[in-house]
Amino acid sequence: MPIGINQLAAAPTPAEELREESSQSNCKDLHLAATGDSRTHVLFMIDELYEMGGAERVLLKMIRLLPRDTFRCSLLTFKVREELKELNDIGCLLWVLPLGKTYDWNALKAARRIRKFIRQQRVSIVHTFFETSDIWGVLVARLSGCPVVVSSRRDLGILRSTKHRIAYKLFRRLYDRVLAVSPQVRDFCIQADGLDPRRVRTLFNGLEMAPIVAASSRQEMRRENAIPEDVPVIIAVANIRRVKGIDVMVRAAGLVCRRYPQALFLVIGRLSEQDYCLELESSIRALGLAGNFRLLGSREDVYSQLKMSDVFCLPSRSEGFSNALLEGMACCLPCVATDVGGNREALEDGHTGFIVPSEDWEEMGRRILALLDNRELAAAMGQRAEAVIAKRFTAEAMMTDLVDIYNGLLQAKGL
Repeated sequence: MPIGINQLAAAPTPAEELREESSQSNCKDLHLAATGDSRTHVLFMIDELYEMGGAERVLLKMIRLLPRDTFRCSLLTFKVREELKELNDIGCLLWVLPLGKTYDWNALKAARRIRKFIRQQRVSIVHTFFETSDIWGVLVARLSGCPVVVSSRRDLGILRSTKHRIAYKLFRRLYDRVLAVSPQVRDFCIQADGLDPRRVRTLFNGLEMAPIVAASSRQEMRRENAIPEDVPVIIAVANIRRVKGIDVMVRAAGLVCRRYPQALFLVIGRLSEQDYCLELESSIRALGLAGNFRLLGSREDVYSQLKMSDVFCLPSRSEGFSNALLEGMACCLPCVATDVGGNREALEDGHTGFIVPSEDWEEMGRRILALLDNRELAAAMGQRAEAVIAKRFTAEAMMTDLVDIYNGLLQAKGL
């Protein structure tokens, strides 16, 4: 795994680090020397790679699927959890540059190292994710002379502090393009940050269909997990944080289980907020649902778990554009999702599932029951949901749009 956690004090230059780390990498396509490589060099920058959420997965997918004949990639982050399996063989240099404050002496040293890297490695595009990269990283990129700067915006500002809100407005002219994950996020960025609408594009997430097709079938997974065919399974995929609203799903489950006492609710995702997890477990016990809930943690067989389920539930309090919702739809599941972020862009109420108000556990429970009561309706919605993904939200469509955006920006700069 090509990871180098570089200390800022007495550190080697980026070029020296690259030579050292390239010898550790098994990636045959990793060309770190700028000379002799005419491909467009894209430096992706993300605040941290500590848990794999939607943004992290999309970023790694971009790196893996960008055409290798015309693009080469590097990835910079300020914090990493090295045991993440997703970082094995990512196909490019992963440069870990620990960063505390963005305004102290160490930050200045870090900025100088990034500047040297951008210039020596002829970086043509810097593409950022999340606040520190969007603000501090973009400023460094501009001062380093990088021709094109792109920012990906993934949410409705739920992680922004006051200083972030001010900085986004101050630096709004530094971005050649802002890529919003949904029209709702696009509107938010234009209004909150004062961005020129002509510089803001919607780039939907896209799924790779082959792993879904290859996943184990419903029958195989039910046998493996000893779940009878007639047991209703309702599933959510989300790292367990308060913003994901799993507590709302728990209350809805109380309503569902009155009619279907054997119903099973599965939650797949990292236990990210310990206090919230304890609160959920207490609520589950208090409602007498201990036998109906399984908090499964992170799983590698997400698609197989989805395929064995009957209903997908997305109870989030806030979303930009949910990868998990797309995955549920792609696995032919009817979905019940809250009316937040870009959920309506993917899910059509009454056609491919149901949209319910955020926090309304009673309506969520009623809609889940409607699907369990009418299996023909549920099957038809699931089939239509799968067709929507195949038509609009594939990785191929996402990458075609991204490459067009990159090439258009480079051409505009005469590159």
